[in-house]
Amino acid sequence: MNVAELLMSLRKEVERRFYIHRVDILEQTLNMLKARLYIAPDIFIQIYRNDRFDSTNLALIHNGARIYGRDQVGGAWHRHDHAAPDRHDTTPDGQESVTLAQFLDEAETVMASTGLP
Repeated sequence: MNVAELLMSLRKEVERRFYIHRVDILEQTLNMLKARLYIAPDIFIQIYRNDRFDSTNLALIHNGARIYGRDQVGGAWHRHDHAAPDRHDTTPDGQESVTLAQFLDEAETVMASTGLP
């Protein structure tokens, strides 16, 4: 997924998911995108993609801290599981690439399991 594809997916997913109340594009160039999808005042999804460095960071943030995430660095993916968000999960499941839609589905599961909106 490159910046252009991610931007198209972001627009589509925001329309589909009623719980996303606001979208802020923090930075955008031809090769880089940084955005936040606000769910509640203290909960948002941070999205970062840099085509030049082939890196993607998707994170569910609650009270200023990552509680779940998926990162791609140089083409290799890892997960920051809710049980240990500061650790890199490099198991086969943790290394699976995800689309924005898949990540949002995972974030919904984490929020539901922790009682977040």
